[in-house]
Amino acid sequence: MPKKGDKKKVDRTATSTIECTINLHKRLHKKTFKERCPRAIREIRKFALQQMGTPDIRLTVQLNQFLWSRGIRNVPRRVRVRLSRKRNDDQNATHKTFTMVSHVPVAGYKELKTVRVKDEQ
Repeated sequence: MPKKGDKKKVDRTATSTIECTINLHKRLHKKTFKERCPRAIREIRKFALQQMGTPDIRLTVQLNQFLWSRGIRNVPRRVRVRLSRKRNDDQNATHKTFTMVSHVPVAGYKELKTVRVKDEQ
């Protein structure tokens, strides 16, 4: 019988993909206008690090354009993202895996849950 406090070990080197919603509104509350969009990008990176456990995080161009679409001040309140942990093919890489964060366009954010997506490989 497992002891209280024992946690299951998660393999941080295996490839996996999840799709989840990030509430940027609560992460940007009371932030200066000129700091909001850069802060949103940092918060997405922090969220991806927490979820996937890889320090090498890369954002797609589409996600960056979605965040900056309304300017530096008016960042979207929520964003739906797909976090994909992939193997790093570079020989000189310091980390074995990296996380690719891509934007998933949705009509509305109601009733959306975090979903584990099957890999396309």
